[in-house]
Amino acid sequence: MKGFSSSFIQNYSQINSSSVRINEKHNRISISHRTRVIVFTAGKRRIFLRSRKLADSDSGTCPNKSLLTNIFKWLDEFICDFIDPPLRPCVDPNHVLSGNFAAVEELPPTACTVVQGSLPPCLNGAYIRNGPNPQFFPRGPYHLFDGDGMLHSIRISGGEAVFCSRFVRTYRYELEREMGSPVILKVFSAFNGLLSSLSRCAVFSGRVLAGEIDPRRGAGVANTSLALFAGKLFALGESDLPYSVKLTPDGDIITLGRHVSFGEAYMTMTAHPKIAADSGEAFAFRHSITHPYLTYFRINPDGIKQPEVPINSLKQAALVHDFAVTENYAVFSDPQIVIKPSEVLRGKPPIGVDLGKVPRLGIIRKYAVDESEMWWVESPGFNMNHAVNAWEEDGGDTVVMVAPNILGVENVLERLDLTQSSMERIEINVKTKKMNRKSICNGNLDFAVINPAYVGKKNRYLYAAIGDPMPKAVGVVKIDLSLSTTVNSGDCTVARHLFPPGCYGGEPFFVPKAAAAEEDDGYLVSYVHDENRNESKFIVMDAKSPNLEIVASVKLPQRVPYGFHGIFVPQCELEKLYDN
Repeated sequence: MKGFSSSFIQNYSQINSSSVRINEKHNRISISHRTRVIVFTAGKRRIFLRSRKLADSDSGTCPNKSLLTNIFKWLDEFICDFIDPPLRPCVDPNHVLSGNFAAVEELPPTACTVVQGSLPPCLNGAYIRNGPNPQFFPRGPYHLFDGDGMLHSIRISGGEAVFCSRFVRTYRYELEREMGSPVILKVFSAFNGLLSSLSRCAVFSGRVLAGEIDPRRGAGVANTSLALFAGKLFALGESDLPYSVKLTPDGDIITLGRHVSFGEAYMTMTAHPKIAADSGEAFAFRHSITHPYLTYFRINPDGIKQPEVPINSLKQAALVHDFAVTENYAVFSDPQIVIKPSEVLRGKPPIGVDLGKVPRLGIIRKYAVDESEMWWVESPGFNMNHAVNAWEEDGGDTVVMVAPNILGVENVLERLDLTQSSMERIEINVKTKKMNRKSICNGNLDFAVINPAYVGKKNRYLYAAIGDPMPKAVGVVKIDLSLSTTVNSGDCTVARHLFPPGCYGGEPFFVPKAAAAEEDDGYLVSYVHDENRNESKFIVMDAKSPNLEIVASVKLPQRVPYGFHGIFVPQCELEKLYDN
């Protein structure tokens, strides 16, 4: 502790002694701030925090904000340097942020060069993809899922393209930019051993008590996806409420703010709402670490959130990342990926895998007012992270869902390179409450998309990324679901496109042609990175061609790191956003 306090005094000797008191004998630092005293006690590689109200007899003045910020920052550095155990590869920033996972700077709207073919007229609009991009290189543990959200947009008009990269300016991003370093706990990486976890929680609590952080304003990074509904474009991440964003006519990206009408303080929303193309309604949910662990709701076409439906039959917090809807039902998963905050007291992350748990699928009426008619069916061996689509057959007696199943789920958080996903067709009999599953394609497939007009309706085609591992993709496959109806249907792949060696993409996005006559009459768009040349391109593939032929490509002025989900916003919708 002597080194602890001596170093503190050396670095912060300018602090008024009546505001910050160093007690060598009891290994203690006391900070008087506003109406409270925050006490940090250090022992052998540990820091404890307690807080008490400042009595009238306590003397001393409040240190200015910059000095208090420096104190907390120094404590963060102390934890990283002296308390953190050796970092596992999944949370070692030198490993996680290597190659094309490394962060990039913001880029204002910049003209691009079309280097192959020509951009089809139906692509007038903007393709935007979300993904993690930490604004600071982490000093301590960092997981891929924890990076600040950055939107990479390519604005297309009349065959010309403009590229732009901007951070989603969340409360977290703006606060940490002001502070000059990360200050809010990261869900997937902050809990790295018992002593370091408790120490970080103590420092975070100190910041909250000191008024530096207001948890009611959200703690998320909005780094997962985008959605367009109720006349607004949202950047989403399931650890917070959505953030409203818009594109300007010149192609820039502006964050309008956190959309608080979708929830109260501390509430969140899924990153995968389902948008009904016909009605414009959005169906969504949130999961929580407190009861109720799952809550279902919908948002009407005017953007007004309807009454919530708590799902009390989910008895344990689980990482419910996505769901599916049909004409009459919503389908939820209860996977083996669980959330146990108490695990922090054992030195383990709060999110983990319970291999002893039997996964389930839950069915509820799409317009339910409560969960009285909800029921669950066990699905051993089926862990759903993403849902591709769902619909009804047999007059509504059968719910069919297509989704990738995580194989080797025990590795999903620690070793993505050992995780595979098998695309499956799931049939659930609503009357007998029994289910059947079967694989419909060979290979490691995820990040699958369909023609957006078919959400919740029976569709024929899906397009999936071939993981190497995810979120890096070595190519794209097209699957014909009409071939999956027989018992021994086998591989239902009807088209495949592999990128050149050393080139990797991500999730494709389907854009229909104007007045398209058939479901697959359109294009697939995506970003692809060439690791050999360290340059990125925007590519356009013909979704009807037998090999998903590339018909146009645009060289981008900046590298696009591997990321998550994207969206295409047509010109007519962009013009509506200009007025927001």
